[in-house]
Amino acid sequence: MLEAVFTYEFLQNAFITGIIIGIMAPLLGAFIVVRRLSLIADGLSHVTLAGIASSLLLSKNISHFAALNPLYLGMFFSVIGSVLIERLRLVYKHYEEIAIPIIMSGGIGLSVIFISLANGFNADLLGYLFGSVSAVTRNDVMVISIIAVAVTLTIIFLYKELFLLSFDEEYAKASGIKAKSIDFIFIIMVALVIAASMRIVGTLLVSALMTLPVAASIRIARGFKQTIALSIILGELSVIIGLVSAFYLDLAPGGTIVVTAILILLLVIMGKKLYSSKERKEII
Repeated sequence: MLEAVFTYEFLQNAFITGIIIGIMAPLLGAFIVVRRLSLIADGLSHVTLAGIASSLLLSKNISHFAALNPLYLGMFFSVIGSVLIERLRLVYKHYEEIAIPIIMSGGIGLSVIFISLANGFNADLLGYLFGSVSAVTRNDVMVISIIAVAVTLTIIFLYKELFLLSFDEEYAKASGIKAKSIDFIFIIMVALVIAASMRIVGTLLVSALMTLPVAASIRIARGFKQTIALSIILGELSVIIGLVSAFYLDLAPGGTIVVTAILILLLVIMGKKLYSSKERKEII
């Protein structure tokens, strides 16, 4: 396989993109899980799909849009969706979680309309649904790299604020932190990472890469920073093993990455139980 990676550019693009996403998705996922917003990735991924479907529809009917990368319109829709979620969370102050299914429903509805106008599914759209190694271009790598740098710098400079808002929002607001601005910046980052991840993982599975490594790391980590570090390590393991499995088994990478993440989660849960039972026996 190493020979194939060095020979074919699309495999190089897939592995570079996968490694970057394996860092970014769990990094943001740690904050998402703690803030009990795990479903936000599902909501925004469906909105992103609507943007991609509309881009493919435009490229099919208008020649000027033929060269447009569907990822750009997908990112635009995802950002708009993230802004609407934040607005709806303010409207429904006591039922903030309802904002996510509202936007997700809208995204699904628009996706179905655009897909039907385009006379059904095509190979490109299926690649975005389930992920495709061959679909990742050098331009995608560049876009994802820029997003990764922006997200990393934002997390570094706003780590304290994000940490406080995640664990104690009331205290954070009382401390003078501009919660609305920080929340807005955070959800924009989530939207961009979700849109960028769709090439490898796919729309239907992108939320898994944000939550499964975090769910596994929570079981064994002893602090939030350790949770982030372990989440990234487990996320990278899921991506690398998933991509290698997809290469040899000729499967969609999104499915193999997610199944690998689930297997890692199950191993961690079982390992933790065995360790806990062993400790109890030693105490007795």
